[in-house]
Amino acid sequence: QVQLVESGGGLVQAGGSLRLSCTASGLTFNQYTIAWFRQAPGKEREFVASHVHKDGSSYYADSVKGRFTISRDIAKNTVHLQMNNLTVEDAAVYYCTALSDYDTYWGQGTQVTVSS
Repeated sequence: QVQLVESGGGLVQAGGSLRLSCTASGLTFNQYTIAWFRQAPGKEREFVASHVHKDGSSYYADSVKGRFTISRDIAKNTVHLQMNNLTVEDAAVYYCTALSDYDTYWGQGTQVTVSS
């Protein structure tokens, strides 16, 4: 059974930092691209960042470039999203997803709240 478990969300003041983690089980971790999406109340789910398993490249939404960093710890089957200089616009439920050519899996999400 495949599981993606997000952690690290919480309440932070604007300008602060959080590190989210996504730990995978039940799949061959290094055969999946791992991405983070987020969804704020009343808004559509949007792409945040991704780490491609094939070549190790990373991609970011324009809104988070220079502030967020995605990284992969293969030994721990975990992808981290380091989020710095958070703003109220970053507040959302953050979801990680594992994608391959054949299937896609989603975690349950972790809440990020940013106070002004």
